[in-house]
Amino acid sequence: MRHNKKFNHLGRTASHRAAMLSNMAVSLIMHKRITTTLAKAKALKKYVEPLITKSKEDTTNSRRVVFSYLQDKHAITELFTVISQKVADRPGGYTRIIKTGFRASDAAPMCFIELVDFDENMAKTAKKAKRTRRSSKKQGSTTEGEVKAAATEQPAPAAEVAEAPATEAAETAAPAEEAQE
Repeated sequence: MRHNKKFNHLGRTASHRAAMLSNMAVSLIMHKRITTTLAKAKALKKYVEPLITKSKEDTTNSRRVVFSYLQDKHAITELFTVISQKVADRPGGYTRIIKTGFRASDAAPMCFIELVDFDENMAKTAKKAKRTRRSSKKQGSTTEGEVKAAATEQPAPAAEVAEAPATEAAETAAPAEEAQE
């Protein structure tokens, strides 16, 4: 029976599990989003959220405690400078798990785990304009691309413009003369 066993061992020894979660936490802090299996993401969420809470208080002791878990100076610097500033007013729930489907090789449920305040896609409040099936181009209007293309074209020199009508007139006059003969 599995009474009073509160966390997922992930099929690893304690030292391997601690090293794996530490490495995944560093990757999450540095990249703000990682793709992994659902079980690992849930274990990582329980591992990294107390560390983010600890980073809100920037003291020597809290840095040492977090460093004992992560063992990466660059990740500690990122956590205590950038991330702690963004999550300062958030009372918890710093990560989000979004399921992405199943892995092709072994059908393991996959997901990505990300820091909530650093998601560019979800944070955008402006909605995209709704597209219709009809052409968005009107008959009499021009698009921005056409206006820019017309503005970037350089006008032809005056000598070429003056020669063009004379040449066209001569060419149209020649066939007319042949028709009269």
